[in-house]
Amino acid sequence: ELPPSEFMQVADSTWLVLSVVSNGREPPGCQATGVTKIARSVIAPLAEHHVSVLMLSTYQTDFILVRERDLPVVIHTLAGEFDIYKEESGECVPVTCDDMSNGFLKPKPAASPTLHPVQSPQTRFCVLTVAPDTLPAIATMLIDVLFYSHSPSWEAATDSQDLDSITFFSFSLIEGYISIVMDAETQKRFPSDLLLTSSTGELWRMVRIGGQPLGFDECGIVAQIAEPLAAADISAYYISTFNFDHALVPEEGIAEVIQLLQQRQESSR
Repeated sequence: ELPPSEFMQVADSTWLVLSVVSNGREPPGCQATGVTKIARSVIAPLAEHHVSVLMLSTYQTDFILVRERDLPVVIHTLAGEFDIYKEESGECVPVTCDDMSNGFLKPKPAASPTLHPVQSPQTRFCVLTVAPDTLPAIATMLIDVLFYSHSPSWEAATDSQDLDSITFFSFSLIEGYISIVMDAETQKRFPSDLLLTSSTGELWRMVRIGGQPLGFDECGIVAQIAEPLAAADISAYYISTFNFDHALVPEEGIAEVIQLLQQRQESSR
């Protein structure tokens, strides 16, 4: 419904959303399986079959977005490991390979993925949620932060190769559930009694993948981060954006994460 605009870029592909749960027959409120645990069973196999993915972690769960044209490859790749369902009129209906065989072409082996640089700003982030009925109470502040606040550190970061700090604010509203990622300084501007986080109130650090916009055709970008973190059993909160991919990891584990990713870079050269 958005009018065409020279200021708005739109990716050519239409994307479909996959969510992975521990038992597909459980009700919608069941515990989802995090990005660290699905790295080997979903993300890595799709990368091997040259399927590009976008990852979106939320406060409640993790979603994998795949291009609609890649769906037959996705189904064939994952059917051996998972029970796959599609939603029709609010009901979950089983999907089989036979249902998706029309037009399926065996994918060509993927070329070795490009290893993109990984940068880690010093900025500390919070992962939060808010009750939907309290959203109006922070709406004005949300609008100000999203559209009108200008951070000098952001301007400096764009010119800094070391990326000492980064302005990053993510807001998602999915099926009534709200997730927010903001830096710790920005959080202080909001009423503390309305923003909900885990009982430990942990802070997160970010690793950003890519020294320039990544595009949507390359595969293996998420796997570059997710696989080594999964092998080390390190939890991650992953957000793909139009230009870059970002992984948030617990602050106390950032040194280990950087070391793991550097080792992966060196071993792949």
